[in-house]
Amino acid sequence: MTSTKFSMTPLSISFLKKRKFFIIFLILLLWFFSYFFIPLNISEENASFEIDSGKNLEQITDQLIEMRVLKDSVRFKFFSYLFGKTESLKKGHYQIDKSITPYELLQILANGREMLFSIKFIEGTTFDDLILELKNNEYIKHEITSYTQDNILNLISADEKSAEGIFFPDTYYFYKNTSDIEILRNSYKVMKEKSNYLWDKRDSDLPYKNIYEALIMASIIEKEVGVKDEAPLVAGVFVNRLNINMPLQSDPTVIYGMRHRYDGNIRKTDLVEINSYNTYTQRGLPPSPIATPSLSSIIAALNPTKTDALYFVAKGDRTHQFSATLKEHNRAVREYQRK
Repeated sequence: MTSTKFSMTPLSISFLKKRKFFIIFLILLLWFFSYFFIPLNISEENASFEIDSGKNLEQITDQLIEMRVLKDSVRFKFFSYLFGKTESLKKGHYQIDKSITPYELLQILANGREMLFSIKFIEGTTFDDLILELKNNEYIKHEITSYTQDNILNLISADEKSAEGIFFPDTYYFYKNTSDIEILRNSYKVMKEKSNYLWDKRDSDLPYKNIYEALIMASIIEKEVGVKDEAPLVAGVFVNRLNINMPLQSDPTVIYGMRHRYDGNIRKTDLVEINSYNTYTQRGLPPSPIATPSLSSIIAALNPTKTDALYFVAKGDRTHQFSATLKEHNRAVREYQRK
């Protein structure tokens, strides 16, 4: 029996070496590219981070490694160079998704898609409440040195005589270190745009000289109603009173005039006090809004319900009983006050 020996020729050895090199190359290629599109292991602890100004690619990747956002820096740096992003990673406060990939992270950092923070100006609250929200927001850059109404009006270039009720109630989103004055300017601009648009679409024969007087009325409506659907009817009552020069007799205006003296009760002495916000002793509108009016209250002030009612009283369930005569009103007062 004969045996045959298998001998490797130089050509076959060269082929095997090339094949081995090719396989290694493919593995390395797969190692690089698969990493870039495989989601990172992000948790609540490292989903939010801040990149400071002046940091280069080396420092940024070191920070991400330390925070365990990235497992290694080699491949992230490689792709940063490959896509020409080495000099374009931006500072900012970032919030990333738990399923984010290294490729998506690179795009976010390069495009500067920072985390947005928010502040909410609530309808029905006062200027003092709004300023407190600004002061307590740690992500806002506080540039205002004096929060007096006169100073704020000057900083936002407003022509109104009071800062009360001229900022639109909404949730405003901003990047970290946006200045407080920038947020106020934006809110004031939104109020101007919306109120002026609605002013042009108002009902005819309204007893307001300008949009500012309409905002004053809207702020009173805002504080009077507990159910938004009643706002146009409450507006109709107040418009009727203005048209016949009858005092508005609105408790919220009295409370606003009392300011810090208000302890939850309105006494007879408060109702007869002479001040510009006491609509029991003063006819017409008070000199400024008494709160931040909502969009629905502004719409109601400019489009009141046509009604013969001159009075309304709270029924105890956040709604009101409306009456056309004082006799009817007194009867409703007795009925609902007993309840």
